[in-house]
Amino acid sequence: MGEAFFKPRSVVVVGASEDPRKVGYAVARNLLDPPFPGDLYFVNPKRDTILGKPVYHGLRDLPQNPDLAVLVVPPRACIQALDELGAMGTRRAVVISAGFKESGVQGASLEEALVEVARRHGVRLVGPNCLGVIDTHTPLNASFAPLMPPRGSIAFLSQSGALLTALLDWAGEEGMGFSKLVSLGNRADVTEAFFLDYLEKDPETRVILMYIEGLMDGRRFIEVARRVNLTKPILVVKSGRTQSGARAVSSHTGSIAGRDQAYEAAFREAGVVRVGSVAQLFYGAAVFATQPLPRGKRVAVLTNAGGPAIMASDAVDVSFLEIARFTKGTVETLRKVLPPMANVYNPVDVIGDAGAQRYANALDALLADPHVDAVLVILTPQMMTEVEDTARVLVERAGVKPMVASFMGGREVEKGVEVLKGGGIPHYPFPEDGVEALALMARYREGLEVEKEHPPALSRDVDRARVLVEEWRSQGVETLDEFPARELLKCYGIPVPKAFLATTPQEAVAAARELGFPVVLKLSSPHILHKSDVGGVKVGLSNPQEVEGAFYEITLRARKHFPRAHIRGVLVEEGVSRGVDVIVGFTRDATFGPLMMFGLGGIYVEILKDVTFRLAPLTSREGLEMIREVRSYPVLRGARGGEKVDEDALGEVLVRFSLLAWELDLAEGEANPLRAMSGGVMALDARFALGGKR
Repeated sequence: MGEAFFKPRSVVVVGASEDPRKVGYAVARNLLDPPFPGDLYFVNPKRDTILGKPVYHGLRDLPQNPDLAVLVVPPRACIQALDELGAMGTRRAVVISAGFKESGVQGASLEEALVEVARRHGVRLVGPNCLGVIDTHTPLNASFAPLMPPRGSIAFLSQSGALLTALLDWAGEEGMGFSKLVSLGNRADVTEAFFLDYLEKDPETRVILMYIEGLMDGRRFIEVARRVNLTKPILVVKSGRTQSGARAVSSHTGSIAGRDQAYEAAFREAGVVRVGSVAQLFYGAAVFATQPLPRGKRVAVLTNAGGPAIMASDAVDVSFLEIARFTKGTVETLRKVLPPMANVYNPVDVIGDAGAQRYANALDALLADPHVDAVLVILTPQMMTEVEDTARVLVERAGVKPMVASFMGGREVEKGVEVLKGGGIPHYPFPEDGVEALALMARYREGLEVEKEHPPALSRDVDRARVLVEEWRSQGVETLDEFPARELLKCYGIPVPKAFLATTPQEAVAAARELGFPVVLKLSSPHILHKSDVGGVKVGLSNPQEVEGAFYEITLRARKHFPRAHIRGVLVEEGVSRGVDVIVGFTRDATFGPLMMFGLGGIYVEILKDVTFRLAPLTSREGLEMIREVRSYPVLRGARGGEKVDEDALGEVLVRFSLLAWELDLAEGEANPLRAMSGGVMALDARFALGGKR
């Protein structure tokens, strides 16, 4: 699908220019240096030659239908040119020109017209408003980037052209090689998923980097990225971590969940590795592009200086990695080949006067140890240090196990760093960066070992639930309080307490007698969602007098605080044994659909925010993972003599709630509190926001 973007037989530049100040000049120059090996045509009605190459005055003058068109003309001219090219048979286009939807309402209209023309002719286009497309292996530089990056095995998809140019300059200094680079621009047609599909089978690409500000088809991205990531690591940096959608919410879930939590959950489901910064993105790329995958997360640190080694060990302790514990044989070998004052336990300190051979002896022992999955080599320049020779020691052992280096310093280590980079050993200025790079590999490797499951086949009455939702929506209902929400929970097999709605004190007492004391009384009103705030919940009522008094108190308080609210009555519920209160909820993300939340429940959920997120629908494994990820998990395990909850039953309820979120057309919802006990789970309260018809 994407072959013509990277390996076209012929390219036309519409809007090529002789003026060095114009984008059309930069694109033309880049296609000539290095020279594109296929047929190259420039179109400009006002020029006869550009950069010494003949120019065509119109598209119809071209000797053939070009495989790829690069458009660098004003928006309306782009639309006209694309129409002509499509009619001629061109099926791929890169629209570099700006002035489309990024410029306002009029530009958005022009972009719609551009896409309409493209679809009419079956043309796939990159952009508009983009830097362009680069393939270093063809070579093809259909962009206005200031330089051609070195050839390599890293592909980079970026939603920011400016960031791409800056990083190309930096990568050139670092000697980092690329295979493909795509500036996606406005993504009017092709998106990240399109190019991931292509890169999956691209023999020139080993690792894929992505800079993302947002996704347009989140579920499609997850589907494609999950498949591609099995064979080629995908590293993503996502900007806008602190931005959350501004919307009215009625649930705790809605108030806590933001856009970044949805992306975090999506990346986790896709298996891609999310990094926290652009620097980490490229540090990670260096190790993925050159090193074999580790078998595990046990790291050995080899150093000639104690301080940096301690820093590295601290970084390992707080990362995804572990400090390796050497075998007895490794320790004995190290004692033989190192001076008596050297440290033979991890981190291994070969001390300050170590030459290249001492590093070699120690490194051989570490690489041979079955308990070591990766090695970080630290070097500080001292009087006796053989920097270049030590670098060669590492290069000679490249490929045995993942290995990264941190030669700390400036001029004193420059030549050694050059040897490392030339020999395929990733180098990081500081040990902590090397630790982070190895941690990314270990996280990726562990993700590969997790088999993707499907949600279990659980019995539920989806048809009845959908009928109820449509009935409520037709009546103008926007939010479901506990009384109607119970019906949805029942449809999905989520346990709720036995209950009766009482409209008088006498009915409440009769209901309590039928249920058996003690009972719970709750205010039932579609207009008062947070019942506890107005004293609308009374628990542990053990006789008729208490029930009658609670009924009067609840209804009087409600009418006092909310005189215009419709009071349906009081819900009389059976008492539920003690347990741990948790919360399960969801909010509908515009890009990815329902985002599930689980955590500590009750009234403190928004204060403590001890929660975790996943996208619906959940598998059984994901349900249990959510339970075990929260910081309060020891409470669920029965810490300090507490009740140990039934994790399997709780996990099943999470899965059922995720199916409810996935299959019903709801904006958000939650069960809070959800009482988890040793003998099962019970939803003690719930609410849902219907939202508009989708």
